[in-house]
Amino acid sequence: MGWFACPFLYICRPPPLLAEIMKIKSFLAKPFASYIYKGIRKGMVTAIADQENILKTLIKVGRTTEFGKQTGLDKVNNYDEFSQAVPIRDYEAMKPFISLIKEGKHNVLWKGKPIYLAKTSGTTSGTKYIPITKDSIPNHINTARNALLCYMAETGNSRFADGKMIFLSGSPELERIGDIPTGRLSGIVNHHVPKYLRTNQLPSYETNCIDDWETKLNKIVDETIKQDMTLISGIPPWMQMYFDELIKRTGKKVADVFPNFSLMVQGGVNFEPYKAKLFESIGKKIDTIELFPASEGFFAFQDSQNAEGLLLNTNSGIFFEFVPSGEIFNEKPTRLSLSDVKVGENYALIINSNAGLWGYNLGDTVKFTSTNPYRLIVTGRTKHFISAFGEHVIGEEVEYSLLKAAKEESIQVTEFTVAPYVSGGEGKSYHEWFIEFENTPTNMQEFASKIDENLRKKNVYYDDLISGNILKPLKITAVRKNGFIDYMKSVGKLGGQNKVPRLSNDRKIADDLIKWKEN
Repeated sequence: MGWFACPFLYICRPPPLLAEIMKIKSFLAKPFASYIYKGIRKGMVTAIADQENILKTLIKVGRTTEFGKQTGLDKVNNYDEFSQAVPIRDYEAMKPFISLIKEGKHNVLWKGKPIYLAKTSGTTSGTKYIPITKDSIPNHINTARNALLCYMAETGNSRFADGKMIFLSGSPELERIGDIPTGRLSGIVNHHVPKYLRTNQLPSYETNCIDDWETKLNKIVDETIKQDMTLISGIPPWMQMYFDELIKRTGKKVADVFPNFSLMVQGGVNFEPYKAKLFESIGKKIDTIELFPASEGFFAFQDSQNAEGLLLNTNSGIFFEFVPSGEIFNEKPTRLSLSDVKVGENYALIINSNAGLWGYNLGDTVKFTSTNPYRLIVTGRTKHFISAFGEHVIGEEVEYSLLKAAKEESIQVTEFTVAPYVSGGEGKSYHEWFIEFENTPTNMQEFASKIDENLRKKNVYYDDLISGNILKPLKITAVRKNGFIDYMKSVGKLGGQNKVPRLSNDRKIADDLIKWKEN
């Protein structure tokens, strides 16, 4: 999420008087927003045809690559043949090809060699290196721009373009691997912001290069606290930390510090658990735009303030496949193209792209809210679930259960995670919820019972285990204030795009969090 500063790139040229162009950017953006918005709406109608054309292009180019030769893409002419030839794979299975790219080999996964490698942390694979090609870079750059332009066209609000905007990124300093520039995706994209638009962008290049998160956060506050901030973007936990520091320094709500702050752009985690506290910190409700980006591609974005879900990016170099989430670990799972998906079903998202990713299991699960147009919500991670007792509880279910109870009790939750507690023979096993509260429930047991009841209604397998007296109802362990921040700091994952998994099927995170429970 690094390119929100550039929605006007294709209608502005570097002017001789920078100050003057900065004053009229919002005026210039409006006609371009209307033009792009109309094109996106046309694309809603042609989504299936666009996907079919993308697949044809991918197969045609892929035939000439090392991957294509090994897979037999020269014999593939349609989706059925493609799904038979190209297996679903995760990063571990892609590693041999990535290793060849890192050695400087050409035509491995895509024609030529990548123009960048995006460096990202994997939960099981350690550091991952995701190729970005000349053909795939527009997907990363244009999608965030399009989200802002859709917002401008729908709401008429373009005033934020005249103020200062926070675009938090990883360090823009790049190393070279196999003679390919390599770094965090947000740092890579930072290099594509035109110089004549950088006067809008905060924090500074130097601050973005700071590795230590707490030092970086304090420097960001130093640089922004006296500015006319109009747009702030990032993942919700980071934005909350930024807001907390602003309030600590000024004693004011964020809207009082930044009166013209009117738009918040966020992604990376489900917004709902953080929304209430974020808006309370701001002091007023403002518009938000949700995005679904990753190092592997920019998959969807919120195109409307009035529709549920994010618009799937169906014409941006990515061919999407969907596997019913319960089958994703099967040897031969059902594979569906976009034309076969149904509203309300939970799918694992599989991508094939002009970055050279083939049958790639992204690890995210999604659910369509609409197929006309194709809008979806992110429901969780394929590896983040609890099924220690056969219940297969997923992220969407725990978030719903907690938020429903919290809303009824006017409780604000800062952060939470859930893990199984397997009894060693004494008593029954249960789910343990580690929750950091902004305001603690007056009756914790009653609050836990409400969450448990909500989860039983949401997940029939969990309900069977409780009613069958196999599991006892969930237990809440309250985490002290800033406990999750201290935990993330202790494991070297504080700040940036890092977030706490909602669910674990083991006790690794839970046992570490015990150190920060309330006494």
